[in-house]
Amino acid sequence: MKRFLSFFRQEPVLCISGILAALSMFAVPPDRGYLSYIDCSTLAILFSLMLVVAGLSKAGVFRALTKVLTKRVASPRGLIFLLVLVCFFLSAFVTNDVALITFVPFTIGLLGTRDWKRLIGTIVTETVAANLGSLITPMGNPQNLFLYQFYGFTAPDFLLTMLPLGAVSLVICLLLALFVPKGDPLEQAESGADEAEVSLQRGSAILWGAAFLLCLFCVAGFVPWWLCLCLVALTALLRDRKLFSGVDYSLLVTFVFFFLFVGNVARIDSISRFVRSVLTGRELIVSALLSQVISNVPAATMLASFTNQARALLYGVNIGGLGTLIASMASLISYRRYAASAGARRGYYMAVFSLVNFFLLALLLLLSVYFFGSVTTNG
Repeated sequence: MKRFLSFFRQEPVLCISGILAALSMFAVPPDRGYLSYIDCSTLAILFSLMLVVAGLSKAGVFRALTKVLTKRVASPRGLIFLLVLVCFFLSAFVTNDVALITFVPFTIGLLGTRDWKRLIGTIVTETVAANLGSLITPMGNPQNLFLYQFYGFTAPDFLLTMLPLGAVSLVICLLLALFVPKGDPLEQAESGADEAEVSLQRGSAILWGAAFLLCLFCVAGFVPWWLCLCLVALTALLRDRKLFSGVDYSLLVTFVFFFLFVGNVARIDSISRFVRSVLTGRELIVSALLSQVISNVPAATMLASFTNQARALLYGVNIGGLGTLIASMASLISYRRYAASAGARRGYYMAVFSLVNFFLLALLLLLSVYFFGSVTTNG
């Protein structure tokens, strides 16, 4: 029992999704229909991207990029803006999780823990930037990739759908960075960058860069998902099998559990009708609020089958990544990295994080309703 509780605390979304899937099987016993529930293309592309990002990270690409960028900025305020901008744009290509796994530890080493208000302000702003920057592209986060596949978007259509929200989000992140205390000049910046440096392995970087392009072509529909999966997995097998340990298997299994749960619920007429009645015309608000409780990835997989309002759902689950700490798993990554640092002020962090996130959640929901046109239509 203790082991289960410990595992539940570590993977609450995985456990809840598994319980829901198991319960739904009592109402709809397993049959051939189950095979149609699983979105193999989404799982394959997500798995491939995880492997590629693990390869790029191990090749030292992200650390090398970090060092090059920070060497070009001398002022404390400029450095904060740079960190926020890099998190915003990098997350659109390598996911918000990877952006924060890379930059939060670097930020802690660079800024130090003595000026804790500046450090907390910077990390919270980086987290917001990563969550909002990732909404622009299909590969920016798992829920986007799933909805991209589910609704059959083309790459240009998806970008045009999300760019208005992305543009406003960028302005908000830059304004938010202005409120971060700039603190004293960073005398330790050079040494901090050196400590964070990982030598760039050029051969591996080129190889995994090519694999990343392959994934982009797959997302755009030019390469079949099964071919992308085979080529990327074969590359990892031949190059470095340890990269498979960098894949977030719990996220993949969570997707499978929610596919099973949603597929079964959709076959129960009374529940299906109820969910549709609650969701219809309220996709933006319902998806954003549900994300606060179960995270935005499960919210997307649960609600997509009950609405054809793709734009509203995309906006809702992406904006819904703001708010609570569990609304986006990327936010948990930032908190855990900061909480593990020496002298961490967890209470102050949570206060700043909650204030900023709930304010921006409300602001972006209002902007989506009143200024981005009707997000209750497919557009």
